Amino acid sequence: MIKDNISKTKKENTDVESSGIQKKLLWTVLIINFGFFIIEITTGLLSGSMGLVADSLDMLADSFVYGLSLWAVGSTLIRKKKVARLSGYFQLLLALSGIIEVIRRFILFENLPDYRIMIFVSVLALIANSASLYLLKKSKNQEAHMRASMILTSNDVLINTGVILAGILVLITQSNYPDLVIGTLVFLVVIKGAIKILKLGKQNQ
Repeated sequence: MIKDNISKTKKENTDVESSGIQKKLLWTVLIINFGFFIIEITTGLLSGSMGLVADSLDMLADSFVYGLSLWAVGSTLIRKKKVARLSGYFQLLLALSGIIEVIRRFILFENLPDYRIMIFVSVLALIANSASLYLLKKSKNQEAHMRASMILTSNDVLINTGVILAGILVLITQSNYPDLVIGTLVFLVVIKGAIKILKLGKQNQ
């Protein structure tokens, strides 16, 4: 009986410690993502870059997801799966809205985006997201809400690389089409990630 109580206490202490680590990691990546949402939405609008705007909206969605994940830390498995599903649906909604905006920009004439701002800001975002991914992988937590966070951050690294490439192509071609194409690809990557997250939320139910 005493041994059982000791084992139970140790497990509870381990769970509390694990939850504390998860919260610290999620707060860190949430602050990074929301900070870069503000930076990228501002520079994206100023430079006229759809790629930066798309990435900023993705950062905003990620911030929302990390906030939901914080709410799920230390809670029941059902709540964690619910958080994963909510994250997926929010990502899908955002991506579909973004694709509509890309189509509008394809139809209407738009000025050439500032490739210098695109490249500079995206390099900074790439560094920040790479650091976030490293921190999340260190947790080695495989629960649905944490796996959803890692999927999002992995997508962000790909997206940042894509926007950097778009900036280079805008410089070479002197056309805004590379920016619009990358903007479209960003939202397709978001949709793919959202589908993965929705599958996580349905596993073992």
